[in-house]
Amino acid sequence: MQRLFTARLGDLLAGDLRAFGGPSTIEPLAGRIRAEQVSIVLRNTLLGMVANILNAATFVMAVWGSPDQTKAILWASVIIVAAGFVGLRSRSSFQTVKPRSVSRRTTQNLVRNAFLFGTWWGALPVLFFGGATSAAQVVITCLSAGMIAGGAASFYTIPIVAIAYTLPIFVGSAVAIVWVEDAVNLPVAILMVSYAITLFRAVLAHAFEFTQRFILQAESENAIRRDVLTSLPNRFSFNERLENALVDAKQFDQHFSLLLFDLSNFDEVNDRFGRAMADAVLVEVAARLRKSTRESDGIARLEGGEFAIIAARDIRPDQIRFLAEQIIDAMRAPFLIEGREIYCKASAGIALAPTDGLDATHLLRCVDTALHRAKTLGAGSIQFFCASDDEAAARRHALERDLATALANDQLSLAFQPFLDLGSDRIRGFEALLRWQHPTLGAIPPSEFISIAEETGLIHAIGHWAISAACLAAAQWPRDLRVSVNLSAVQLKNKSLLDGIAMVLSETGLEPKRLEVEITESVLISDFEDAVSLLQSLSFLSVTVALDDFGTGFSSLTYLRKLPLSRLKIDRSFVQDILTDADCAAIVRSLVQLAHELRIEVTAEGVETPEQLDYLRRVGCDEAQGYLIGKPVGIDDIFGIAAKAIGQEQNT
Repeated sequence: MQRLFTARLGDLLAGDLRAFGGPSTIEPLAGRIRAEQVSIVLRNTLLGMVANILNAATFVMAVWGSPDQTKAILWASVIIVAAGFVGLRSRSSFQTVKPRSVSRRTTQNLVRNAFLFGTWWGALPVLFFGGATSAAQVVITCLSAGMIAGGAASFYTIPIVAIAYTLPIFVGSAVAIVWVEDAVNLPVAILMVSYAITLFRAVLAHAFEFTQRFILQAESENAIRRDVLTSLPNRFSFNERLENALVDAKQFDQHFSLLLFDLSNFDEVNDRFGRAMADAVLVEVAARLRKSTRESDGIARLEGGEFAIIAARDIRPDQIRFLAEQIIDAMRAPFLIEGREIYCKASAGIALAPTDGLDATHLLRCVDTALHRAKTLGAGSIQFFCASDDEAAARRHALERDLATALANDQLSLAFQPFLDLGSDRIRGFEALLRWQHPTLGAIPPSEFISIAEETGLIHAIGHWAISAACLAAAQWPRDLRVSVNLSAVQLKNKSLLDGIAMVLSETGLEPKRLEVEITESVLISDFEDAVSLLQSLSFLSVTVALDDFGTGFSSLTYLRKLPLSRLKIDRSFVQDILTDADCAAIVRSLVQLAHELRIEVTAEGVETPEQLDYLRRVGCDEAQGYLIGKPVGIDDIFGIAAKAIGQEQNT
């Protein structure tokens, strides 16, 4: 019971309004409210202390020459010295930056100081009212009433402080009035009680309104800083916390770590299962993050499936790696959403402050670079930023910037590599290969810039241009030659891809059967059902479909059964070893036989020697492609090879 009373008394002295029927607040919001309350008090304190000094001087002047003169000077001296000291301190405190939070003890100290000042002013009527002249009594009464009103006005945001200041003055005035035998005492006493009740109610009303308004403001700010879906801090809040962490790092030499996590297949989950289930996955991801991290770690959801953590404790690299591994492991378990098991994998990039920088923009670039390297290595990877990443990041940033204008500046072109029909030894078509000639960096390999185009969304415009340019070129070739164009996973997700291809065929006049689209197994793995639907639509247009790099992925036979495939392209890694590795030879032979039974033609990639070509003829492979057949050539050199095909056809 005593402990409960002590706790409630502590709450009351800390400014808690629940004792008066006001709104309840919890830490740390209560600390922010106290900070605002104390700030308002400090703004009023200097003027209040000046009023204390002037009122004390006024009282001394009122009793000057009376027997109480010396005692009055001593009493006033205490007020003047104390008020001067407090006024100067409040002035310096008000000029400093307002803290975001104030402790309970600060408010409790404010209550104590207000009580001491109020007690000293409450002693004024007790010590001097009875023996004073009528004029002096009027001055004392006015001063007491003024100090009560001034105290209530100065401390209106904190009722307990206002009470601590005004109650002693009220009690002292009441005692002095009772001691003086006069008929006017009863009306005066009633007036004082009414005055005190009115002031107290006004103070409570102002305090309730102030606190409620601050709570609503805090809730509004909190909503702005919170991710609506996961209730985690959002990017805005994360940026604020990062800036605060950097300030602490600069001023107090405090180290911290910045971790960036990305769900590698979140976009696929969103596309395949729908937004509602993807949102449910994110909510579960947030819950797992909370369980895997510490209270001191600042978690935030930035966008999509990307989350960030600011770790200010246990920041040795091995400790941070352990934290990242815990989170990666937590994400490996399946997410059970509406009876379905959904699997997600996360990758993590890590940057250390101040080791990797003390600027928010630079540090974010570092951790983003580390995350990109982790994603390149595969889902589940964890990578720390290292100095060598700067050069790679700078090059990638430059390529991202320049790729946006490469198409408009005619830096992109197509190279064409021929297919050889092994039954007739005639060229049957060409594969269109995208090339980028950078004005300063030279030739940029597709393996480098295609991924950038996919991540930035430029692949749609570039892909449409490539299809259009390839079809336009093929329309000038002999009618028995086809052109093959590669499609990426990102392009297949574009709902307007089918209409775009149909429009290109119409504009260029190319027969649909002479256009072949190539896809890889990775495209099918990412979204099989949608890929099947799109490829079937292309097949209805008479566009043929080839499965590229077959054998390098999961090589599911479902692809061969469900997809409208016209051609299977055996990856070069098998072709290169068919003469030296019996297993590779057996795989190639079996694939050719299986494809033929399914009425699918087979093209072998990477043919570089006559011996490889001879073996492919013996096992019945339909076509060959590689440096032995012909290297990729520019569009101006196509006609020579095409003419060769015409000559071969005429000779037959």
